[in-house]
Order: sequence, then structure tokens, then C-alpha cells
Amino acid sequence: MRLLLWLAGRQRRLLGIGIIFGILWMVAQAAVPAALGRGVQAVADDDLRAVAQWAGVVLALGVLQAFAGIHRHRYAVTSWIAAASRIQQLVARKASDLGGDLPRQVSTGEVVAVSANDVERIGNAMELTMRLAGAIVAFVCVATVLLIASPLLGAVVLVGVPLVALSIGPLVRPLENRESIQRERFGEATELAADTVMGLRVLRGIGGEELFLQRFHEASDAVRTAAVRTARVRSILDALQVLLPGAFVVAVTWLGARLALSGDIEPGQLVTFYGYTAFLVLPLRTLTEGAHKWTAAFVAARRVVRVLSLQRGDTGGEVALGAPDTWGLVDEQSGFRARRGALTALVSDDSERASRLLDRLGGYATPLDAEQRAAVRAQVLVQDKDPVLFAGRLANTFVVPTDGLVSVESALQTADATEIIDGLPEGLETELPERARSLSGGQRQRIALARSLVADPPTLLLDEPTSAVDAHTESRIAERLAAARAGRTTVVVTTSPLVLDRADEVQLLRGGMVVATGTHRDLVRGCDEYRRTVLRGVDD
Repeated sequence: MRLLLWLAGRQRRLLGIGIIFGILWMVAQAAVPAALGRGVQAVADDDLRAVAQWAGVVLALGVLQAFAGIHRHRYAVTSWIAAASRIQQLVARKASDLGGDLPRQVSTGEVVAVSANDVERIGNAMELTMRLAGAIVAFVCVATVLLIASPLLGAVVLVGVPLVALSIGPLVRPLENRESIQRERFGEATELAADTVMGLRVLRGIGGEELFLQRFHEASDAVRTAAVRTARVRSILDALQVLLPGAFVVAVTWLGARLALSGDIEPGQLVTFYGYTAFLVLPLRTLTEGAHKWTAAFVAARRVVRVLSLQRGDTGGEVALGAPDTWGLVDEQSGFRARRGALTALVSDDSERASRLLDRLGGYATPLDAEQRAAVRAQVLVQDKDPVLFAGRLANTFVVPTDGLVSVESALQTADATEIIDGLPEGLETELPERARSLSGGQRQRIALARSLVADPPTLLLDEPTSAVDAHTESRIAERLAAARAGRTTVVVTTSPLVLDRADEVQLLRGGMVVATGTHRDLVRGCDEYRRTVLRGVDD
């Protein structure tokens, strides 16, 4: 609820103006039955001048209603977009802040569900607020008029409308619980579908399509079952939105007709009362709709808060900050140190520990204030072991912040990726599909490495950049990388002897701590554990 109230406060101007138009729109509608009643009474009294006057009043109310309705709708849509966009920005900032820690703490399906579905439900609640305010004010106005004209009818409306609105209360909590379960099942199915699509090539290779298809069927059935259970409660709520206001209108109309027959009210008043009772269907349905949409928004906000509450899991590292000419990297937790301007290799039998170390060095798993984070981002670039290439023109991949010293052509040459570009039908103008699925794993690695080289950061951290390429390609990349990054700080996580042999210094990580340091050849000769990790049982 605090998140929803904060969101409303951030767009209070939009909501405030929209609520004003919502009140004008609804009150104009509420005033029409009174004007019609007075006009009918003027007909009954054979007062043509009064008939013309009240006809003009009805026309003016119609114009006001149209004007206010148009602007209320415009502000409602704007408020919906603003709320949804602000939530998406919060989630995106949290994802950026968590960095590589995000996929370790929350599933892809959860993030997709929040970004796609929950923001819509929160936006719906903000949009409804304007109509809801108008419905409440209009109800108070109508009840006051009825109470003055007929205390009995006014009392019935004042008591009956709140009872109708409160009668749906017992359905709110079950609906909230079932919608929560449905969101969870949807997130699980989305995650499974994303994993299946990404691993389809592997599944076909091992013949696992049917197994994963069966798993997705089960997940889909779980989503459908949860949706049906939610729909049962929602259908009852929707039915009550029609039944309860309708029954109330019938009751008030019947009571008004009895009063007219007994002579307690005039024919014009009967028309007014009937118009009011017919009008009351709108605010009543708005109230019940508000209960439903705010319940859905509360469930959605809970999921958003769950994502926004995530914290970095590993915050033990410390990055040594300094001017570019004295830049070096130090990780106090592991004892890792990278000399300025050197190519340092990191070897570990636990790739996850090595990846977390790079995250700390890159400031993604380290508590930094805004100034420190800006300094680290300007100096350090981390390339994940599974780098992402985005859909679109391949040339756009290399549009990155850069000092312009490294051209795209030279970066492609260093990454041994020139032949990839030459083999594409339109070269750099080729359109890549989502996640560059048309390229092999090795090709994606080389393109991503070229992108990092174009950025030419003072400090470049590479997590297994050649794990998916063949030995000949890896040898060429290792030789060219050392030359291209000469004088620049580079850290490479790898167990490839071809890359390690080109490093200025190699450090062995065991149990999260650096236990040996030296050149590749010295460590091969003098460290049994290093030799086992790198050569994998092959005699030197």
C-alpha cells in the first residue's frame, strides 16, 4: 500500500486534475434527471417557457458532461501510462543495480510477469481513481437531493448504497489470494517457456523435446487451473455488479411509484427519482469495479515490492578506486590484485566463484555510493560468460560509449570475427533476431568481445571469453588480445592454456581465495593443483 500511495503522490497533479474532471463528469450526469424532472413537471403545468428553460439546462449539462468526460479520459490514460512507466523504470533500475546478481535471486518469469502484467494492473487502479472520486461525490449529491425531496427515499439511498458496496467485501480476500496464486503459476510457466526456447538446440541434440513439452503442459495446466479458480470468484463479483445495483434500482423505483400513487410526490419528482435510481447504477458499478481493480493492484504491488526489495547477495569485495594513470584492482575478500596495464588471468575450478569475483571488481556486487558507482562504470567494463547480443542491425551492436581509439574493424580483427561479418548476407547491416540466435555460441562470443574492445575501457574484465571457440581461433584471439590491450588493465577468467600462456600474470583461486600467483609456465611446473585444473590430467 505504501508503494501505491507513493506512486499516487508522484503523479498527484495528474490525479488531481483528472479527479476534478471526473467529478464534473459524474455530477453533470447526476444533475440530468433533476433537470428532466423539472422539465416534465413544467409540461404537466403547461408552462412552455419553463419547458424551454429546462431543455436548455439539459443541453448545457450534456455539453459539460462531454467536455469533462473527454478530459477525464485523457488524464486517466496519461495517469495509467505514467504509473506503468514509473514502475517499469523502478524495476529496470533495480535490475541495473543488481547486475549479475539478479538472475541468481529471481527468475526470468517473475521479472516478465512484473514488467508485463503487474504494471498494467497498477495502472488500472490509478486510472479508476478519477471515476471513483466522481462516483463518490455524485452519490453524496444524489443522496442529499433525495433526502431533501423525500426523507424516506433519501434514507433508503443513503443506507442501501453503502450496503450494496459492502456486500462484495467477503469476495475481495479470496479474489486477492487466488490472483496471487495465478500470478505465481504464470511466472513459473513463463520461466519454463523462456528456458525451453533458449535451450531448444540442446534439447533437440539430446532428444529432450518431449520431456520439456510435457513439463510445459503441466505448467500450462497449472496456470489454467489457477485462472479458472480466479475466474469463479471474479464471475461472482461481476454478476453482483449487475445484480445488486439492478435490484436496488428496482426497489427504489417501486418505492417512488408507491409514493407517487399516494400523492406524496409529484409526477416530475417521480421522473427525477427514477432517473436518479437508474443513474445510481453507474456509481455503484464503479465502486464494485474499484474493489476489484484495487485488489488486483495490491497483489501486483506486492510482487513489485518483492523484486524491489532484492539486495546484492555478495557484498564482501572492495574495489580500489584511483585516477586512470594509477588504476589498479583489488578484491579484499579473495586477495586478488590486478596490476595496472597488465593482462592478468584468473584460474578457478569453481566458475561461479570466479564470476562473482568479477562482479565485485566491476561494482555489481559491491556497495557503492553514486559517485563511486559512476567512477567504476567509467573505468571498468565486465563481459559476462554468456554475453547478450540484442536484436536489430549488427552495426548497432558496436554503437557503445568509446574514446574512438579502437575502430570496429580493428576490434573485429582482434576478436577474429572478421570472417563472421564477411559470411553474413549484408555484413554489418544484417538484421539479427532476438539474442542473435542465428549465430553460433562461438560467433556470439567473438562479436561480444569485439564490442568490448570497441568500448576500450581502461579496465576490461572478461569471463571465459573464448570457451565456445575452437583451439585455432582461441590461439589467434589470445595473441591479438594481448597486443591490442597492451598498456591497459585486463583480467581474463579462463582455464585455457593458450590464453594463460599470453598473460603477464596468472592467479589461482581456490575456495574463494587466491592461493598461487605466477606465470602460466611457472605454475604448471610448480603447482600441482594448478596443473590439474588447467591441463585436466594431461602430462606436461
